[in-house]
Amino acid sequence: MQLFLLLLLAALSPPATSHYSSSTSSPSSSTVSTSASEWRPARATYYAATNPRDAVGGACGYGDLVKSGYGMATVGLSETLFERGQICGACFELRCVDDLRWCIPGTSIILTATNFCAPNYGFDPDGGGHCNPPNKHFVLPIEAFEKIAIWKAGNMPVQYRRINCRREGSIRFTIDGGGIFISVLITNVAGSGDIAAVKVKGSRTGWLPMGRNWGQNWHINADLKNQALSFEVTASDRSTVTAYNVAPRNWDYGQTFEGKQFETP
Repeated sequence: MQLFLLLLLAALSPPATSHYSSSTSSPSSSTVSTSASEWRPARATYYAATNPRDAVGGACGYGDLVKSGYGMATVGLSETLFERGQICGACFELRCVDDLRWCIPGTSIILTATNFCAPNYGFDPDGGGHCNPPNKHFVLPIEAFEKIAIWKAGNMPVQYRRINCRREGSIRFTIDGGGIFISVLITNVAGSGDIAAVKVKGSRTGWLPMGRNWGQNWHINADLKNQALSFEVTASDRSTVTAYNVAPRNWDYGQTFEGKQFETP
């Protein structure tokens, strides 16, 4: 069963063209909590990606999910869960329940929130409007869905919980924009996974707060060209990492740089 009509694909982010790792990052960072939230009831369906472009885009702005490091272990969230994009990057563990015909016993899957499942008000929440409020609904790629259930399950009861994200490597900052408009896509965030606040500092400025543009794209209007850039990232659990001199003085739009990472045990 395909839910492509429910998935809202947003504009694509430009591909990263270069990488630079700063060797002068601050050693200070806050350790996030390792406790998972309690299991809660929800439902899940799947979509079958028939075109490679189906793995590109999404309402969180991550662009190519494979190049961004998320692969197909991703999920679209209903409006009740999506929190207007603030939840982007968070990790959920799902398991199939209450249906012995279709569930694969003893299995669960960890997914990253990368997309939005839009409401369909032409249907009732208990009918075809799976992602209508107040439903808590997850839309998985079929490759992920089949880790926990047989595809014939369709609209399947599940349990979910928030967990800490584990990532390989550092947080990535992809810079886009033009002139004094700077947009930064932040990906590969460990720990809480979702970001609550971002600040940027040029080598000739103090710390400047950035605003959320959409998903995990953050923006600011400031003349920061020809300055090394540092970033302060605060997660939803209020833990913070500060990465100094992540982008060198000669940074350019379209480049991706790597900074510090949140610590996870």
